Amino acid sequence: MPSVGTRAVEFPRAPGPDADEHAVDQQRSHPRSPPRWLVVTGLAALVGLPLIVATMALRRPHWYPVLDLAMTEMRLRDVGTRHTPLIGLPGRIGPSLAEQGSHPGPLSFYLLAPLYRVFGSSAWSMQAATVVVHLAAVVAALALAARRGGAQVALAVAAAMVFLIAGYGLTVLTQPWNPYMPLLWWVVLLLAAWSVVCGDVAMLPVAVAAGSLCAQTHVPYLGLAVGLGAAAAAGALAAWRRAPAGSASRRNVARWVAGALAVGVALWVPPLVDQAINDPGNLRAIYDHLLGSPTEEPVGVVRGVELALVRLNAGRLVEALRTEGSLVKPSAAPGSLLPGIALLAVWAAAAAVSLRARYRRSASSLGSRALVGLHLVVAAALLVGASSMGRILGLEWFYLMLWAWGVTALLVLAVGWTVAAAIDAGAPGGKAAGGGNRRRFRPRVVGAATLGLLVAVVAGSAASTADAVDTEPPEPHLSRTLGALVPDTVAALERGVGAAAGREGRYSVIWNDALHFGSQGYGMVNELERAGFDAGAPSAFHVPITDHRVIEPDDATAVVVLANGGHLARWRALPEAVEVASVEPRASVRAEFARLRAAVIDDVRADELDDLVSMVDGNLFGASIDERVSERAQRRMARMLELGAPTAVFIAPPGASP
Repeated sequence: MPSVGTRAVEFPRAPGPDADEHAVDQQRSHPRSPPRWLVVTGLAALVGLPLIVATMALRRPHWYPVLDLAMTEMRLRDVGTRHTPLIGLPGRIGPSLAEQGSHPGPLSFYLLAPLYRVFGSSAWSMQAATVVVHLAAVVAALALAARRGGAQVALAVAAAMVFLIAGYGLTVLTQPWNPYMPLLWWVVLLLAAWSVVCGDVAMLPVAVAAGSLCAQTHVPYLGLAVGLGAAAAAGALAAWRRAPAGSASRRNVARWVAGALAVGVALWVPPLVDQAINDPGNLRAIYDHLLGSPTEEPVGVVRGVELALVRLNAGRLVEALRTEGSLVKPSAAPGSLLPGIALLAVWAAAAAVSLRARYRRSASSLGSRALVGLHLVVAAALLVGASSMGRILGLEWFYLMLWAWGVTALLVLAVGWTVAAAIDAGAPGGKAAGGGNRRRFRPRVVGAATLGLLVAVVAGSAASTADAVDTEPPEPHLSRTLGALVPDTVAALERGVGAAAGREGRYSVIWNDALHFGSQGYGMVNELERAGFDAGAPSAFHVPITDHRVIEPDDATAVVVLANGGHLARWRALPEAVEVASVEPRASVRAEFARLRAAVIDDVRADELDDLVSMVDGNLFGASIDERVSERAQRRMARMLELGAPTAVFIAPPGASP
C-alpha cells in the first residue's frame, strides 16, 4: 500500500493546478525515486506476463470461434472495407431477432483489426490482438497510478491488476467477447477520472477515450461511463475555477477540455453516422430498449444495491489467486451481503477520516488531495454502479456485473492507503512530538508496505503464469465439433458435391440446432468465408451476420445445412441432401447424454413444467436458462450441452427441406 509520501507525487511532475501542496517537502524527505518509466515498465512486465504466456499456449490446438466470437471475426475482416462496421456487436437489445439492436459502437473492432491482420488474420490472431489491447490497458493504468502517487501507488495498482487478472481468468482475457473487452480499460477509466478529480486535467482525454471504449463495446458501461465522466467533468470545472481568471493555468485547463471534447466527438462519429442514415438507428434502438419501452422490467433499486454489495467482497479477490477465473463462474457468485456491508462500512470510515483531515488542513498525507480524490471517485463508482445494476433487465447474467470487481479493488486500495497515512500521522515522533523519530519510523512502514505489495505482485504473477500454460480457448467442445466438420465441408464444396459449384457458387448456411441455438452455424459461415467462399445466412439473421452477408436459400447455389440431435434423421431421409461431414460422440458419451436427458425430463415434469419437455430435445440451451428450472436440472442440462450430440453437415439444393 502507499507510503506516507504518496500525499505528494514521488516522481517530479510539471507544475499546474494539480500540484500537491507538499510536493517539495516530500521530494526532500525521500531518497531519489527510480524513473517513472522504469517502474511502469517493470510492473507491466510482471502483470502482463501471464497474458503473454497464455497467448502462446493458445496457438495449439486450432480454435474455431462460434456465435459472438465468429460474429466478431467477421466484423474485423470488414474494418477498412466499404462494409466497415459503424456499431458494435449484436446484444440482447430489442423485441426480436429481426429487430435486434447492437452495442453502441465499433471502437473495439477498430482497435483489434490492425493487430488481427498483423498477426495473420487467423482465429488465434484475434486472441493475440485482444491480449495486446489488454496489455495497453495495464500500461495505461500503471502509468496513471505512477503519475498520481509514485512508485508505491503504482505497485498497489499492479497488485490490484494481478488479482483482477487471476479472478477474471486467462480464458476470459484472451477472447475478444464484448463483455470482457472493457474489463481492464474500466480500471483505466477509474484511474483517469481520479487524476482529473485531483486537478490533473491533462488526463481528461484519457478518461474520455477509455470511457468511450467501454461504453461502445458493452452497453452496461454506457451509464457507468457517463457517471464517471460527470465526476471527471466536475474535477475539470473545479480546476478551472481554482485557477486565476486570465491565467495560463486556466487556459491550460480549457485546452485539455477542448482536447477531450475533440477526442469524444471523433470516437463517436461512427455510431452517430449509423443513427443518421438508418431508421430508427441503433442508438435509438438502445434508448427504446433501456428507457423508452423495455421488453422486461428492471430488477430495481433494492436488488441493484444487493448485487453491488455481494461484489464488495475483498475475500473473493484473494481467492482468485487460488482459483483462476473464480470471478466469472456463475456458480461461484457470492451470495452473502455481510462481507460487502462490512467492507463498505470500513471504507466509509476511512473516507470520513480522510475528508476530516482535509477539512482541518492536516499536515499529514491523510488529507491529501490525491487520497481524498480517490475516495470521491470510489464513491461515484459505487453510486453509478448500484444504479446500473438496478437497471438490469431480465436475467442477472454474471457478465453484466464483472466490472464491479474493479471498483472493489480500487476501494481496497483507498482503504489501505488511508490506513498507511493514519499510521504515519500517529507515528512516534509525529506532529505532536515534534517529528524527532518520524524519519526513522517512516522508512520501516514504507519498506514493509512496499515489500508486501511486491511479494503480492510477484507471487500472483507467478501463479497466473503457471496456470497460463494450460489456458484453453472458449467453448472448446463447440470448437472441436466445428473443427471436425469444417475440413470435409470445405473439400466437398470445392469438389462440387451435390448442388455445390465450387468457389464460383454462393452458399446459404442454415442450421437445425437442438442444443446451442445456432452457435456453430455462425462459426460455419465464418470458416467458409475464411476459406474464400461466398457464404452467408438468411435475412432473419441479418443483424448477427451483417446485411452484406445475407444470402437467402432461394438465391443461393446450394444450401449448407448444419444439423444435430433429432434433426439428423430428417435430413438423412431427404434424397437430395448429401451428407458431407459428421461427428459422432463415443458410445459412453451418448449413453451419459441419454441418462441425463431422461433425468431432466423427470425433473421438469416433477416441477410441473411440461412446456419445457419439448425444449429439452429442440432448444436445450433455452430450457437450461429458464428461471423456473431447478438448479439440479440446470446442472444436468449444462453437462448435456458439454457432451454434445451427433452432428452433421449436408449440402442441399435451394428449396430442399425435410
